[in-house]
Amino acid sequence: MIPIPTPGLNLWARELVKRSPEANDIFRVQGPLTTVEKLERDLTLAGRGDKAAHRAVAGLIEHILERYHETHRREFPKAIDLARTVERVHAADPACPRGLADHLAIMSDDLEGHQRKEENILFPTMLAGSCGVLRFPISRMMSEHGDVYEQLARLETLTKDFTPPQGACQTWRALSQACRKLDRDLREHMRLENDVLFLHFL
Repeated sequence: MIPIPTPGLNLWARELVKRSPEANDIFRVQGPLTTVEKLERDLTLAGRGDKAAHRAVAGLIEHILERYHETHRREFPKAIDLARTVERVHAADPACPRGLADHLAIMSDDLEGHQRKEENILFPTMLAGSCGVLRFPISRMMSEHGDVYEQLARLETLTKDFTPPQGACQTWRALSQACRKLDRDLREHMRLENDVLFLHFL
């Protein structure tokens, strides 16, 4: 069987199994839909401007704000502190991730500006149902997402694929885990926006 690694692919596989039950022998789809999967489904199926679409948009925005925006704000400073500690303590180690703390700080600053634009402009406009004026701000946000993907590629390089060296101290291991989680969360955050929320308005 093929495991379903991401919520988006999981939702697609569930719909495939619903239409063709024998597909469950190929895709391992387990349990009921999660809340966010239901929101994805509802927004994908709803017509633009109807009540179901508005409820799904509001629910998905609330999920993004709570699960991703606030989480990033809590976790980036912790990762930066860990990186500064590792770079200071292990400065003489050839494997030291030099420049990681500064890279994380740049990512955090860029992300904060990006999230503020979503919170203050884009999301309120979506909730107001003003579809006609959304194409440009959505395009701008998606372009900035492209910049984040480039930053994540650099993050992966600096952390050597989020893998600490053998025998690394607890702080270094915690740093690798924190960066891996940031990478995973940011990718899922952007997938929900690019492929579900933004797509509904384009």
